[in-house]
Amino acid sequence: MSKIPNISKPKLSLLEFSAMMAYMISLVALSIDAMLPVIDVIGADLGVTDPNKPQLIIGMLFLGLAIGQVIYGPVSDSVGRKPAIFAGLGLFIFGCVLTMVAQDFNVMLLGRFLQGLGVAGPRIVSTAVVRDIYSGREMAKVTSFIMSFFIIVPALAPLLGQWIADLWNWRAVYFSLLAMAAIVSLWYGLRQGETLHPEFRRKFSLRAIMANFIEALKFRVTFGYSLAAGIVYGAFLAYLMTSPQLFADVFGITHNFPYYFGALAICIGSAAFVNARLVMKLGMRKLCLWALLAKAIWSGLFFVTAVVLNKTGGSLPLVTFMVWAGFSFFLLGILFGNVNAIAMEPVGHIAGVGAAVVGCLSGFVSLGIGTLIGQSYGGTVLPLIGGFAILAPISLLVMKWADDENIK
Repeated sequence: MSKIPNISKPKLSLLEFSAMMAYMISLVALSIDAMLPVIDVIGADLGVTDPNKPQLIIGMLFLGLAIGQVIYGPVSDSVGRKPAIFAGLGLFIFGCVLTMVAQDFNVMLLGRFLQGLGVAGPRIVSTAVVRDIYSGREMAKVTSFIMSFFIIVPALAPLLGQWIADLWNWRAVYFSLLAMAAIVSLWYGLRQGETLHPEFRRKFSLRAIMANFIEALKFRVTFGYSLAAGIVYGAFLAYLMTSPQLFADVFGITHNFPYYFGALAICIGSAAFVNARLVMKLGMRKLCLWALLAKAIWSGLFFVTAVVLNKTGGSLPLVTFMVWAGFSFFLLGILFGNVNAIAMEPVGHIAGVGAAVVGCLSGFVSLGIGTLIGQSYGGTVLPLIGGFAILAPISLLVMKWADDENIK
């Protein structure tokens, strides 16, 4: 396995570097979570009658994100990290404009797809930027610091989206996303230098890209942990797609939805603080093992409880659901940084392509699983909790397979 030296230490402090990367990555969360309080309103305004169809406002962004990661990773390995990030931010801004003026649901979905395609640039290339500078457990620690800054975004984004929509309308939410993309473009452009040294740039060619993709996939750790990440994140994506419906239908919560969503988002972000302290002592793989085992057992117990209540005509109380979700999402927070860091470790010498393989593979897997669970929503918590219970052990088995040995 090749290893890239720390060729370009950032001129920024760790604090500012982590904040900048978190802001860049947070455009994904903002594009998702800020829309959750208004997706039903958007669907109604644009003539949608199927109650599950507005979920596609979330799903199409993830589709663009998954496809975009295939493009930006190799491009950034060729032209550098900064041009690739700026190209993505520009496309994201164009998608924001399209959604702002959409008068048809299909146009809305196209704009969301372009937003996802664009935001894939800063999302995936920022991972390569971190990998250019850090490696191993140090990279996992930096990733956890980034997640620590990131914690506030999912917690506040739905409240921000609802506040903006109440003050103006849902189209203004897209304008706020446009403004945030412009701000991070200036910050990154003025403060952070190029992290990919010319010596490590690769000539752009489809043949070379395919060769690098195949090389990355031949690392069983990269392939296996990317697949495992997609499996376990699929259930979380289903939660993102269905959470406005679930809280409204099952628990009767509508206007206060952002507060409950934000509380659960804090559970994910708080895990980053814990992980940053544990990962250097225990290692990434041990933390992943424990988190997945705990998630499988925890969700399995609550799923059985929910099934029993459902057969007797009842349902999980809100408090019980929040207890289940809070700990489940905390465990997901432990997994987030570690799984990606492990998947990236063998491919540091082709970090752009490696990040693309990890993001694309896990993205398509999670999108397929999340959409399947989301579209099966029928007014109960069973599909969601059942998904968490079933997918955790499957992901664990895939990780164990990945750690056996490299693909011959």
